[in-house]
Amino acid sequence: MIVPIELQPPKPVKYDITIDALPKLVYHTKVVVITNPTVAGLHLDTLLSHIEAPQLHVVTVPDGEQYKTLETVEKILNECFEQKLDRKSLLIAFGGGVIGDMTGFTASLYQRGIDFVQIPTTLLSQVDASVGGKTGVNNKYGKNLIGAFYQPKAVYIDPAFLDTLPKREFAAGFAEIVKMAVMFDRDYFAFLKTADLTDTEQLKEAIRRSVELKAWVVNQDEKEAGIRAVLNYGHTFGHVVENETNYTTYLHGEAVAIGMVMANALAVELGMMKQSEADEVKALLERADLPTTYTIDDVDDFYEHFFLDKKSAHNSIKFILPEGIGAHRIVENLDEEVVKGVLRRFGA
Repeated sequence: MIVPIELQPPKPVKYDITIDALPKLVYHTKVVVITNPTVAGLHLDTLLSHIEAPQLHVVTVPDGEQYKTLETVEKILNECFEQKLDRKSLLIAFGGGVIGDMTGFTASLYQRGIDFVQIPTTLLSQVDASVGGKTGVNNKYGKNLIGAFYQPKAVYIDPAFLDTLPKREFAAGFAEIVKMAVMFDRDYFAFLKTADLTDTEQLKEAIRRSVELKAWVVNQDEKEAGIRAVLNYGHTFGHVVENETNYTTYLHGEAVAIGMVMANALAVELGMMKQSEADEVKALLERADLPTTYTIDDVDDFYEHFFLDKKSAHNSIKFILPEGIGAHRIVENLDEEVVKGVLRRFGA
C-alpha cells in the first residue's frame, strides 16, 4: 500500500511511503548505506540483494542513542568524502530512528544537500521517525536540538524486518502508535485495545493507520508551526526523562510512554481528561510492558529542563495534552505551581 506525502508551497514536495515487501531498488548513481552493527548482522545481506547501483558502499556506526551526535555525523560525512560522492549521490538510512535522523541530517549537510531514502527496521521508526523529514542529533542540552527539516525521496516500510526486533524495541514503537491514537482517533485507540500485533495483518493495519495519520499532519504542517507540534504528546516530559538518564536507561518510546502518563496527569488536573481515560491509556501501555512510572529526584530541575524544549518560546512552556481520547489541545502559560504540583506526584 502507498501513503503519499504532498507538502504544500512555498516548497512543494511529493514522495511515497510504501508499506509492503521491499522492492528492487535500482539507482544510477553512487549509493551509501548507513546502518549499525545490529541491523547489519541481521538484514544487510537482504538489503544489498535488493539494490542495484554502479557503486555501493556501507558505513556502519555504533548502535544507540548515545551515539546520535555531531561526532558520528562527521564520521559519516568523512566516509562520503572518501567515496567521492557528488550532488547526485544517494544515502540510504537502514535502521531505526537514530540511523534515520543522522542519515537525513548528513544528507542535508553534504554539499548543501543530497538525496536520501528511509528504510526503517524498527516499529518506532516505521510508524513515526521515518515519516515527515525531521532529522538531527542530540547534545548535552537536550534531544534533537541540532538538526533540519529535510525530506527523504522515498520511505520503504517492510514489516518483515520486525520479525527479529526484540520485544522491548517493539513495545517502544507501540508507544508512538498509542500516541497517535490518543491525539487523533478514538476508534483507532479502541482497535488497539483488542488488537493482536503478533498477527501480520493486524500489525500492517496498525502501521498503516499510524502512517496515514502522521502523513495527514505533516502534509498540513511540515515545520511544526501548528498541528504538527501535537505529535510531541508525551515528548515534552519524555525528553527530560531521557536527558536526566543520559539516554542510556530508556529507549525513546519507553520515555515517551512515561511522558504520556505525566501529560495525562496534568490533563486530568486541568479537567481536560477523565481519570478513567488516563487509566485506559496507562493500562494499554502496561499491556505492552512499557514503563509508566518514574521518580523525579528534583522537581525544580525537571521543570527547568522544559525550557530547552523546541516548542517552548519566550519563557513559555507549551504542553501537548489530550482532551479525552481522540482529541488534543496545546496549552501554555500554565501556572508554575500547578505543573510542579503534578510533577511532585512522581517525586521521591
